[in-house]
Amino acid sequence: MAGTWIEIGPLVEIPRLGARVVRTAHGDIAVFRAADDTVFALDDRCPHKGGPLSQGIVYDRRVACPLHNWVISLESGEATGADKGCTRRHEVKIEAGRVLLHLTATADIIELAPEQRCAAAR
Repeated sequence: MAGTWIEIGPLVEIPRLGARVVRTAHGDIAVFRAADDTVFALDDRCPHKGGPLSQGIVYDRRVACPLHNWVISLESGEATGADKGCTRRHEVKIEAGRVLLHLTATADIIELAPEQRCAAAR
């Protein structure tokens, strides 16, 4: 997929089990750091009511939305348990201790229904 890699900053500046928000023309993206230093990036909107996932509690490879406690997989962007929904995920990687986020032209994806966004971003 065409796009641009942008540098977010050093991995150490994202707290373990925390997030950093990147503002883009297509909305905010939350970049999460797991306990094992794996990084994940999701749209900063819960698929339930649009709550800011970046403000949620991160555990294992999941984040609990701060509004209604929906649990979202950081790996897939999909709600877990009985909840149904999905938030778009983004490619992210670490090079030489720096976090890089892949940005694409996503206007077409933004117009899709929430359950289609995850499938389109894979």
